[in-house]
Amino acid sequence: MSPKPQSAPKPSRPDAIRLARRLWLRGERLDVGQLALTMGLGRATLFRWFGTRDLLLAEVLWSLCEPTLVRAEREVSGQGAARIAQITERALRLMQSFEPLRRFIAEDGEQALRLLTSRASPVQGRTIETVRRQLQQEVDAGWQAPLGLDTLAWLIVRIGESFLYASAISGQEVDIGDAGIAVQLLLSGNVQ
Repeated sequence: MSPKPQSAPKPSRPDAIRLARRLWLRGERLDVGQLALTMGLGRATLFRWFGTRDLLLAEVLWSLCEPTLVRAEREVSGQGAARIAQITERALRLMQSFEPLRRFIAEDGEQALRLLTSRASPVQGRTIETVRRQLQQEVDAGWQAPLGLDTLAWLIVRIGESFLYASAISGQEVDIGDAGIAVQLLLSGNVQ
């Protein structure tokens, strides 16, 4: 009896995100039908995994955003408010210099803003969760937060979005370094 041939593993949800990310990074439009065909799946499977094309794209965007936030956190030092401000500024600089993100915002600013800055996708919520975790680490190390961590995390993310997407939102050119200063001012707790 000959051994049973090994079949290739079935494509998974993470496989779909990886393939969609490769296509998006090359500047190709995400076509769910073509993606399903390439993976040997039915469109219904991809829709069951993601719900919509936009939510698949949101997962692609988060798969790029999350490591950027982790990298920024790893690349800065300090503690307390100064550390959070440095992480924010570093993450924004990394995102601002990322050509595929700049292209996406320039080509389809409305969709980019919807997927990156609203509850229409998981990107903003996960970013807020990440910033809240960073804030909690600083509190655990002895820093006293001037407001609740949920509020601070939301405000920091909104400040970052305001700077990162300023040209798409209002046509303004801003200095990302000012975002770090704004976050440090927010976290200083000085109220008069």
